[in-house]
Amino acid sequence: MSFLVVVTENVPPRLRGRMAIWLLEVRAGVYIGNVSRRTREMIWQQLSEGHEDGNVVMAWASNHESGYEFQTLGPNRRLPVEFDGLYLVAFQPQESSDL
Repeated sequence: MSFLVVVTENVPPRLRGRMAIWLLEVRAGVYIGNVSRRTREMIWQQLSEGHEDGNVVMAWASNHESGYEFQTLGPNRRLPVEFDGLYLVAFQPQESSDL
């Protein structure tokens, strides 16, 4: 069992409802829980199939040097990057629009 956090943005209501079956929604689109690896993988599959145009990040406790792992789905300015075995987040600059 490991602690799990899922944050969703702009996902369909049916997916949010499905997440509430396994996890506690502590804020709109923010879910937490203590689940097995198998359940975490099943939740990720549900998120992968149902996120549509939204975006998702899932983070969980692990034995890695940082103490956690995470993965993302969908468009977002924050991108996961591995650096010397640590997972960090790179922040992509916002695209400028020419007026």
